[in-house]
Amino acid sequence: MIDLLDRVGPVLAFLVFITVVAEIADHAGVFEVAGHWAARMARGRTIGLWLIVVVLSCAATTVLSLDTTAVLLTPVVITTARQAGLPPLPFAFTTVWLANTASLLLPVSNLSNLLALHEFQRWGGLSAYLRVAWAPALVAMATTVVVIALLHRSELRGRYPVPPMPRPDDIVLLRVAGAVCLLLGPFFVTGVTPAIPAAGGALILLVTLAVRERAALREIAVPWRMVIGVAVLFAVVDFLRAHGLEVWIARVMGAGESTTDLLRVSGIGALGGNLINNLPAYLAFESAADGSAHRLMALLIGVNAGPIITVWGSLATMLWIGRCRRAGLPIPLRRFTIESLLVAIVTVVAATVTLSQL
Repeated sequence: MIDLLDRVGPVLAFLVFITVVAEIADHAGVFEVAGHWAARMARGRTIGLWLIVVVLSCAATTVLSLDTTAVLLTPVVITTARQAGLPPLPFAFTTVWLANTASLLLPVSNLSNLLALHEFQRWGGLSAYLRVAWAPALVAMATTVVVIALLHRSELRGRYPVPPMPRPDDIVLLRVAGAVCLLLGPFFVTGVTPAIPAAGGALILLVTLAVRERAALREIAVPWRMVIGVAVLFAVVDFLRAHGLEVWIARVMGAGESTTDLLRVSGIGALGGNLINNLPAYLAFESAADGSAHRLMALLIGVNAGPIITVWGSLATMLWIGRCRRAGLPIPLRRFTIESLLVAIVTVVAATVTLSQL
């Protein structure tokens, strides 16, 4: 249990701190200003604006982690679409799908990758990780973009009028919040535990908000229920692993590194992630997939790119739907589930087949 707390404690702390950062940045108007500049960069072309969202989603997920993308980028794209008079759902869907499927390239891209990096030490550490991650990661991104473009091709056509620059209520709070959001990126790629810079950013913004607008502190919503729920899932999985679960999983996942074997691993990882959440699923399946770097990467493909079908499949998706609700954007679950299923199947299969050729 102590080992489990050491591994997942920083994950849950990061979730709390980055949510505080997002809440205060939203209140300060950071996302409205960022949305305006994105709309201007696209010069009124809907497809151009969508491609900007694609690039930002892939870059932010790769460098900052998928949870940061879900929390910080989602309000930007929703605000941008609304300012431009465009339907926000295609842009919001693009963000959450790429937050998950683009999270393979670097260890920092996904918290499951950080958990797996410890196992990759036996094959060479970071270099071994990158050797089996780069091609599947790029294929996963490209495949997701193609599927989204086909699913939403009619909504991504046309032009829009560039919206006027928004006028924030507190320029000091806006500048501080904007600076914190920009500086978190470099800190996240230094190798330190992501919870540490997130905690620093949250503290700076809380102090600033307390000085500038103390009453607004009561409006900051922290996802305590989500944190408690995920912690319970981790504890349950850890208990089951100690009481025979690993033996059963080893039989189901089999062995070997053929294309079929790797598809079996990634498919089971995706199924488990959608059923119980990707991080507990990774911990449950890790011992059955750590026989080689290829099998472990296949598991990461499954638990990273696959759990987008259910809204609880990954922390990023849960954070994303929370930000959508805070922005007043209802998510049609039937449509989301069907389209997510298609994206997940195509992306997981394509990335796994690519892995098998390395």
